[in-house]
Amino acid sequence: MELTLLGTGAPEGLPRPDCPCAACAHSLGADAREATALLVDGTLLLDLTPGAALAAARSGHTLAGVRQVLLSHPHGGPAVEVPAGLPQPGRVPDGRELALLTGHRVRAVAMDAPGTGYAVTGPDGQRLLYLPPGAAPAGIEEQSAEPYDMVLADVVGRPDALARLRAAGAVGPATDVVAVHLDHDVPPGTELGRRLAAAGARAVPDGTTLTVGVYEDVPEVPRRTLVLGGARSGKSVEAERRLESFPDVLYVATGGTRNEDSEWGARVAAHRERRPGSWRTVETCDLVPLLKDDGTPLLIDCLSLWLTDAMDSVDAWDDAEWADGGERALRARVRELTEALRETRRTVVAVSNEVGSGIVPATASGRRYRDELGRLNAAFASECEHVLLVVAGQALPLRG
Repeated sequence: MELTLLGTGAPEGLPRPDCPCAACAHSLGADAREATALLVDGTLLLDLTPGAALAAARSGHTLAGVRQVLLSHPHGGPAVEVPAGLPQPGRVPDGRELALLTGHRVRAVAMDAPGTGYAVTGPDGQRLLYLPPGAAPAGIEEQSAEPYDMVLADVVGRPDALARLRAAGAVGPATDVVAVHLDHDVPPGTELGRRLAAAGARAVPDGTTLTVGVYEDVPEVPRRTLVLGGARSGKSVEAERRLESFPDVLYVATGGTRNEDSEWGARVAAHRERRPGSWRTVETCDLVPLLKDDGTPLLIDCLSLWLTDAMDSVDAWDDAEWADGGERALRARVRELTEALRETRRTVVAVSNEVGSGIVPATASGRRYRDELGRLNAAFASECEHVLLVVAGQALPLRG
């Protein structure tokens, strides 16, 4: 089954008309995208967009052989005038299946937002799933789904849709996940590719032709990632973003609770509100057993608070205790943690503060904490495939 993406952008295209934002300003040339529309084997058109015939011609195809036009967007009729020779666009009712004379079967998939998704099975048995913008499948968790060969979805706008499909088994390790309906939420180019790779997805330029079921170099999700950054740099948001397309994430909060501290409580509440509802939370600094167990991905936030607890446990703040075995005990704790990270089979994303940068704390204990956090970050990073530094909300790859 051959699939040509006549467009891969949001309904308004990219750049958006008259939009002054930085992402739109950089969405030029190969990064410009028309509204998403798919041509399947030259006979089935999913979504009719302005300039579809011209887009097909640019990609070396024609719409002359199209026998069926189906709409996914939540409107009742075509978004544009139907070109001469094309059949009138329609929509398959949710749950119903349409059999085409070409041997393709199209099943309408119910969404949790207005619109219709389509599962297409080709004459060769290959399967693809196409989802409309801003929508995720409704009730797919209850189905015994087999992995699709290809999924085209709003990965940036609805990463939870990918999480649902993974939880249901509809997206597997070999599924080619292609991001469509791309808008100006993420700068084009390197940043878009990095965000999608973290979700095990990719983007392709308009006009690309793909063969469904043929092996593609599916982005490999890094198993261990360290996200560093200063205060309010966006490091926690970046870490959460790297796992939001995966189900059943275990969020490990190392900060615990602080009685009668309303400001700290507000910080914790803000973190909880932005996490996906399917995630679970555990408050602990006992990280080694979690790393040694098999299970769902871990998001550890953060190592700097883990270090505070570890230093408390060996009384590292006291100069005499530090000299009389406290330093050795702390080194052993850090070594135990990094060895567990090296051997873990879980996907791990950890957050830590990057401190120092020329600022010298006024106290001996402050300098000790600064130095030990630097050592911990370096040791932890040495066991991670990906290391990122977040500055002013921008993630800079240091490794991977």
